[in-house]
Amino acid sequence: MNRLPDYLRKKMKILFIGYNPGLRSAELGHHYAGRSNSFFPFLYQSGLISEPLTYEDDALLLPVYGYGLTNLVSRPSLGIKDLTKEDYREGAALLLSKLLLYKPKIAAYVGIGVYKNFSGRHHIKPGLQEDPIVTGVVDFVLPSTSGLNRMAYKEKLSWFSKLKDLAERKGGLS
Repeated sequence: MNRLPDYLRKKMKILFIGYNPGLRSAELGHHYAGRSNSFFPFLYQSGLISEPLTYEDDALLLPVYGYGLTNLVSRPSLGIKDLTKEDYREGAALLLSKLLLYKPKIAAYVGIGVYKNFSGRHHIKPGLQEDPIVTGVVDFVLPSTSGLNRMAYKEKLSWFSKLKDLAERKGGLS
């Protein structure tokens, strides 16, 4: 199964960090390609991007908007229940090295569980996190954009809007 490319560079405005690629994303070679995944619609509807894009446009996020893409675990799977403790351990070490090297302004974790498994912290809620894992990188937790996440669409979208507001305050979207 294909592993997805990371889209990374120094001085990213936002680095979006997912759990791991689903099988459809791995098959198609693009991030957030699941049929019921709302990641790209949320980017547009929140104002984080100025035109509607789809998973096929994932490579444009970095050069056009300054947004990177990576995952906590690079191994594709049917679902997160198929990931092991070793997957998370290895992924967390690699993600930490990426954050230290690239130092995005904001690390946006696309799913509460992504942040829990990376940070080892519990009782996480969406939004700005008080103690960043990497000094100088703001941690912001978004709800999962997967169709399996039962949070209401408007509520999920509202967190993307809050991320946009935070990025603008950090001097980042223009």
